[in-house]
Amino acid sequence: MASPVGFELREVHLPFRKPFRHAAATRTHSSSLFLKCVTDQGAVGFGETLPRPYVTHESCDSAFHMLQYRVLPHLLQKQFFGLEDVLTFLRECDGKAPAAWIPPETPQSAAWAAVDLCLLDAFGHAFDEPVRIGQHASPTLPPAFRYSAVVSTGSLAHFLATLLKIRLYGFKHVKLKVDAHTDLASIRVARWVLGSHCTLRLDANMAWNDVRALPRMRTLARWGVAGFEQPCRPEDREEMARLSQDEHLPIVADESFTDRRSLETLVRLKACAAVNVRVVKCGGLLAAYHRCEESLAAGLTVQLGCQVGESSLLSAAQLILLLAVREIAYGEGCFGTHLLVDDPAQPCLRFGYAGHPPRLLHGPGLGPIIDEEVLARWTSRCARVGDL
Repeated sequence: MASPVGFELREVHLPFRKPFRHAAATRTHSSSLFLKCVTDQGAVGFGETLPRPYVTHESCDSAFHMLQYRVLPHLLQKQFFGLEDVLTFLRECDGKAPAAWIPPETPQSAAWAAVDLCLLDAFGHAFDEPVRIGQHASPTLPPAFRYSAVVSTGSLAHFLATLLKIRLYGFKHVKLKVDAHTDLASIRVARWVLGSHCTLRLDANMAWNDVRALPRMRTLARWGVAGFEQPCRPEDREEMARLSQDEHLPIVADESFTDRRSLETLVRLKACAAVNVRVVKCGGLLAAYHRCEESLAAGLTVQLGCQVGESSLLSAAQLILLLAVREIAYGEGCFGTHLLVDDPAQPCLRFGYAGHPPRLLHGPGLGPIIDEEVLARWTSRCARVGDL
């Protein structure tokens, strides 16, 4: 039996090598929360999350406050008899805190993701077991799986140079971050540079809400665009359904999908052909796994996504998810120091040539070890709950 005795919560801003832009935000650093758990046996584990107001209606401030005052004090009273006991608890939570702690309608998925990963990592170390989920998890990654390149459109010269690098690096799947001003010429350039063998998807990040969106998407579909990710505002699910059913456009739900209820609504309305599953927005590894399984059962295509600025800790969680869910069409993640100046999780998990995933880690917990000196270097505030 093991119990948490203390938590340390940090707000961390990991700097990027270069700015990352899309229609909803421009970022030069991550806006992350890292959660450390220490058990009564002395085992240590970490969780990570990146709250986004436009995704789960949570900010770093709201998630930090919720964890410090409304979640972590309750966790100090928990006892676990093995890693399977932790997994059972997290399955029952399904991406949210117990209803007795926080009303389920309260935005909390990103905050709970830090708890989910932290408990798995800490008690994986406490019981000396690697975290594995799903009844039919494979010991190896799907052999054909490759990560996608993700590109922001900008000046033509920079855009063209980036596309050339992607082609030289052998990527077979590319996602373009577009906005309300992206024109057809940019997509033609991308198709011309990347070639017909490359799968091209567009992510509008809710930017296409005007009357020009539909004819634009019709034209782009003829240029071989395989998916239109979140063209509308998250609440415009009926419009997504119209685009998906009446126009037969391959709509991918992202910000409009975070939990079981939102997924059920999308399925009922037939509002999309695919969903983008992210560990953070779904409320952790266990909830993300169940959303993948439910999506596949509903006949949807599943892609695995990430928040911009994830460390290799969340990348390790994503790889564990990939072991459990084999039918993943596309994936984005494992950027590591391709994007981050400092990655606090070691070893650094980065995709390789042509998007090859990194090697799996086989140690206890989630796998990586956190360098607390790196965390401290980029910490803007810290709070402790319990005895550390």
